[in-house]
Amino acid sequence: MYLASPHYRRCLSTNLRAAGFAEPALLRRAIAEAGKGLLELPAIWLRPHETVAGWIVQVSGWHLVEAALARRHGVIFLTPHLGCFEITAQYYAHRAPASSPLTALYRPPKKKAVQALMQAGRDRPNLRLASADVRGVRVLLRALKRGEAVGILPDQAPGVGEGEWAEFFGRPAYTMTLAGRLAEAAGAQTILAYAERLPRGRGFHLHLAPMPAPLAGETPSRTLNRALEGMIRLCPAQYGWGYNRYKVPAGAKAQA
Repeated sequence: MYLASPHYRRCLSTNLRAAGFAEPALLRRAIAEAGKGLLELPAIWLRPHETVAGWIVQVSGWHLVEAALARRHGVIFLTPHLGCFEITAQYYAHRAPASSPLTALYRPPKKKAVQALMQAGRDRPNLRLASADVRGVRVLLRALKRGEAVGILPDQAPGVGEGEWAEFFGRPAYTMTLAGRLAEAAGAQTILAYAERLPRGRGFHLHLAPMPAPLAGETPSRTLNRALEGMIRLCPAQYGWGYNRYKVPAGAKAQA
């Protein structure tokens, strides 16, 4: 993909450099990790649930999940496109009690064949899907008010009216406001999560961390982006730099 697509190549290399990661070795690793991310998807979607959950060989911060579930006000997992984001929901669904299923917000892919494969792969016990629209948001809110968990990819560019401009690695990025609004409406606990891909196929290390407190004068969207920046800096080669995070949604006014 990197060699064949000028758009993908330009987006990946430009985003890396703009974020302060200019080392040639890191670019090569980012290309390799993106390839791993694509190649591991069929196995994660098609292998038995117990097998896939077993590929998480180390977990840091699970006590945050247990404490949040005990409060019964719901849990919001924010999982950026870092490491293997697909496996985080499957691991939670396998380990969490049946009384606290996970509802994951997702945006259907453009190709129907991929959508069918994705839905089949994510159709796991204790794991539900909600479409990224008004109806899906209502599903998430009801789940949180029942004390359940929801999962959101927070670094996708939302549609116009569903976000606000906030700095992300020094550049304005149209950032979703949904996670903050859900947390406020339900009184839910927000937990950041990503599954680091370990070398030589040894599995994954699931990292869980609380949302940091806002700095003085900081908007919730900037707090979110700052939290994501901190996670990405720990594992920069495994972030999805090929995604156009800085695109301007149709109808939105670009910011310089």
